[in-house]
Amino acid sequence: MSRFGALRLLLAVQCLAMAAAANAGAADDPSHQPDALPTTRPRVGLVLSGGGARGAAHVGVLKVLEQLHVPVDAIAGTSMGAVVGGLYASGLSAREIEKIMTSLNWQSAFRDRPPREDLTLRRKQEDQSFLVKFPLGVRGGRIVLPKGLIEGQRLNEILRRLTLPVVRITNFDDLPTRFRAVATDLESGEPVVMESGDLTSAMRASMSAPGIFAPLERQGRVLVDGGIADNVPVDIARRMGVDVLIVVDVGAPLLQRNRLTDVTSISNQMLAILIRRNAERQLATLGARDVLIAPPLGDASSFDFGAVGRVIGIGEAAARADAAQLEQFAVSDAEMQRYEARRDALRRPPPVIRFVKAESGSQEYSDALGKLFADMTGKPLDPDAVARRVSALYGQGGLDTLDYRVVGQESYYGLSIDARPSSMGPNYLRFGLSLQDDFQGNALYDAAMRFVMSDITRNAGEWVTDLQGGTTSLVSTELFLPLAQFSGWFVMPHISDEGRDLFIVQGQTQNLEAEYRVHSFNYGSDFGYQFSNWGELRTGVQREQGHYVLEIGDPTDPSLPVPDHTPFDLQDYFVRFTYDRLDDVNFPHSGQQAMLQWSGNRDTAGIAQTSDQVTMSYLGAYSFGRNTLSFSAAGGMTLQSHITDINLLFPLGGFLNLSGLRAESLLGPDFGIARALYYRQIGRGGLGYFDVPTYLGMSLEMGNVWQSRSVASFGNTQKDASIFLGLDTLLGPLYIATGFDQHGNEAFYLFLGRTF
Repeated sequence: MSRFGALRLLLAVQCLAMAAAANAGAADDPSHQPDALPTTRPRVGLVLSGGGARGAAHVGVLKVLEQLHVPVDAIAGTSMGAVVGGLYASGLSAREIEKIMTSLNWQSAFRDRPPREDLTLRRKQEDQSFLVKFPLGVRGGRIVLPKGLIEGQRLNEILRRLTLPVVRITNFDDLPTRFRAVATDLESGEPVVMESGDLTSAMRASMSAPGIFAPLERQGRVLVDGGIADNVPVDIARRMGVDVLIVVDVGAPLLQRNRLTDVTSISNQMLAILIRRNAERQLATLGARDVLIAPPLGDASSFDFGAVGRVIGIGEAAARADAAQLEQFAVSDAEMQRYEARRDALRRPPPVIRFVKAESGSQEYSDALGKLFADMTGKPLDPDAVARRVSALYGQGGLDTLDYRVVGQESYYGLSIDARPSSMGPNYLRFGLSLQDDFQGNALYDAAMRFVMSDITRNAGEWVTDLQGGTTSLVSTELFLPLAQFSGWFVMPHISDEGRDLFIVQGQTQNLEAEYRVHSFNYGSDFGYQFSNWGELRTGVQREQGHYVLEIGDPTDPSLPVPDHTPFDLQDYFVRFTYDRLDDVNFPHSGQQAMLQWSGNRDTAGIAQTSDQVTMSYLGAYSFGRNTLSFSAAGGMTLQSHITDINLLFPLGGFLNLSGLRAESLLGPDFGIARALYYRQIGRGGLGYFDVPTYLGMSLEMGNVWQSRSVASFGNTQKDASIFLGLDTLLGPLYIATGFDQHGNEAFYLFLGRTF
């Protein structure tokens, strides 16, 4: 070897040694670890189909992929597959998604209104009488139906909170896992692949099942459920540059002939056939290395979100059955740790909010939005605080959606608020129904309608008109006028004409002795202050004029409490404090509600009696699992003695108001009642308005009316009980019940409406 050849060999050896040392140093320094996994392994794409509640099986598949150390490089999802896929793409683990889905109150998530405890007190008061949960809009003199049963307000809020750590990312290729969501353009019917923009709206648009969810406007297009155009987006995942596909198909099977028995099932079958055929064309393109997982969900309902835990388990078992195929894509423990670390590194704390603006189309709300969110600038985004502000404004009504997005760029982010006025409003109708039948010929019934004209003043004033017929007939109108926006102060002039039945029943026999129809005409004004959304102090004065008409009974009978056609003319005053943080007025599970009132009646004609009365009520509920304990009490006393005016007497009797007695069969100037209820939910939660929670329960009741407070005692109270089956229906709470007392009285009830 020449001298120059030896020198070249020596230099080469030194270079190799230096390179080896450098590589060893890089291996010891975590900061020099490669960002991506070795390119020698196949890049895995995950396809998650639509399927409603059946899509919970996707979570089980993801759990198995994580356990087998199979990293996912890209996800394409449709409908519920887009929701699960989007959450995983945002950096959440499969177990975190499982915990979210199994603990989420789906019944609440698929209802637009905020939880009742977050509503304005005005809306809470409206719920007391108007039971039907489905309002109708009024515009241009015609009834307007909603675009969907569910606007998605609550669901939007939940998804925004869950994806907050990646809120700065607008290119879905930059997410912890690359992602695509599929929707359908409602105008053209074409599939729309969402690969950038706002992640939450992409997930929400992809699951907008027509007729159930309202369509979503995104980037100038009206979008509905992606399952219509591409329910198993194999083609979209393949275009993301992956080598192999893992496809999870949870689509519902077609119905058998014996189940195609009505127009609804036949119409659904036609749509299912179109979706299935499109899915089969996509599945036919799978290659030899691709893996298809079809969890055996049978005829599990797409709407039964109460069964997500069971469905996740089925998905997990299906993936384990294909473990041998999936393991060929597995990586080492170290490589999987690097994969998970890279996903975690892209999740960041909430940004500091520098500005708040109203989006295009929301300018009419810009002043209200500015006042509501102004104090949030200069601070890190607090999703709880934003949710409270959104609920405060959305809870007033008049909006289809109230949503927010984080916009801006590095170090300068803000909130863009999207406030969409109701597509049905601003005016709307609400309805109320009430029925009590004891199967012994005694029935009370009422039907009511309320017409609300919203936003008649700059401070969100309302003009409300009520019509009611039945046991109580009513025509009334009122103006609710806040004195300043969000100030709490208000005035409310009102006028009404009312007729109601009043029964005189013999004590233990429960026989009807007389029935009066009490007619009254009232006008006056209230003034008060609302404490946020939980309480109110109100006072008012009104003039009340009317007369008694004897409907059943002998007009010549001297024992009757009031002669036929006796008139009255009163000046009424009251002061009332109300507290309301109850979560539900039909079947409360938590929270409390209370009222304390003084009312004074001053005779102006010298015929009626003068009285001062104090009344109170309390209701509290506590739940553990599906079980609820509720305690309530009410009482009233008349400060004057020897009150005989039946219009001033308190009634008791009827279901949950001494259930063994006929409705309103006891009358007295003083009363008291206490109730303890236990009920258990025996029906699972479903999807929004299709869900009918069902309860089995019992009550213990104790109370009475007294002619004098001095004779009131525990010993002379009525002791009653009831057993009931209750359904929280679209029309209001429906009960089938039996009641009984210690004297052997028994009653059966079909009851629709509020009970206490």
